[in-house]
Amino acid sequence: MPVQNRGSVPGRSSFGPYCLRRFNAAPVAEAEAALLECYGSRRWAQRLAGHRPYPDLDALLAAADEAGYDLSPTDRTEALAVEVSPGLPPDAPHSAHLALAAAHAAYECRFGHVFVICLDDVRPAEHPDQVLAAIRARLGHEPEHERVVTADEMRRLARGRIIELVSSQ
Repeated sequence: MPVQNRGSVPGRSSFGPYCLRRFNAAPVAEAEAALLECYGSRRWAQRLAGHRPYPDLDALLAAADEAGYDLSPTDRTEALAVEVSPGLPPDAPHSAHLALAAAHAAYECRFGHVFVICLDDVRPAEHPDQVLAAIRARLGHEPEHERVVTADEMRRLARGRIIELVSSQ
């Protein structure tokens, strides 16, 4: 399993970086497809694409946050269905892969969806430890509390992916 970080979700195509101006001018279908790579809810992507143009990145991020708060449980389930649980680098010890796989399985059994975490502010070398510690801690959450935590992590992931999406090269 690859370590998931800010940016594209494994298994999804890449549109490459936009600049905000290009994003604002893109056809609706293209903007929605790019936004679906940031957060897998069609309703969320349609809402953001439909409210263009955005005057700046902060306005786009604020709109993304607001849209994320307004999602139904069905919309969140749709977004979670395309996420990939964070993993370990291929060269990690086999025992570490087994331990993480067991932790992911326990999490999915308890909460019914993949474990997600935003690692934007964490050095890549620390990702495996952060993921395992977070899974262990979050397994102790009540389901309603974990839904809130998961929704927040998904919004944080979307923000990082949007920043990457509209960053100029």
